[in-house]
Amino acid sequence: MVLAITTGWLFDRLEQKGSLPQNSVANDLPEDFQFWREAKSKFASVEWTQALALDIGKRGLNGSRMVIRWLLFGVLLASAIRGFVSLEDFQNYFGPTLLGLGATLIAATIIEVCSEGSTPIAADLMNRANAPGNSFAFLMTGVATDYTEVMVIKDTMKSWKTALYLPLLTVPQVIVVAMILNSV
Repeated sequence: MVLAITTGWLFDRLEQKGSLPQNSVANDLPEDFQFWREAKSKFASVEWTQALALDIGKRGLNGSRMVIRWLLFGVLLASAIRGFVSLEDFQNYFGPTLLGLGATLIAATIIEVCSEGSTPIAADLMNRANAPGNSFAFLMTGVATDYTEVMVIKDTMKSWKTALYLPLLTVPQVIVVAMILNSV
């Protein structure tokens, strides 16, 4: 959460300085806007019926199918890594060292397909390689460098520069946090 807030703050500062183009999809909130009051009001206006509950359940179940597929893919990928990479090699190449962190960052950039699918591999980095920072870096760097994420930002903001600043601003922060986690 701290990385998200810091990255958002950095994007705002770069936009104000003119280093990044203005956010074309920003919405200004009214002066008297209060989040909790607005959220309570909207929540109270929902008509809670059995049909709504069934619809929420049905949509949740349908949406979970995609997550379960990616999770299964991640389990299969983690199993393949366990089967083909010895524990000693895994710890040497992906352990809590600068080499291990670098290898993890490269792997995350190449492998990232979905956060759910990356979770079993991140668990192996934490448990088998004894590298909690690398586990964190694998999950965070994968998302920050994911082609799909970058393209969504590019298409939404209509700017390659803004899209490429996502990994540029987040990956160094991830590295710092990962190094701290590995040293603790």
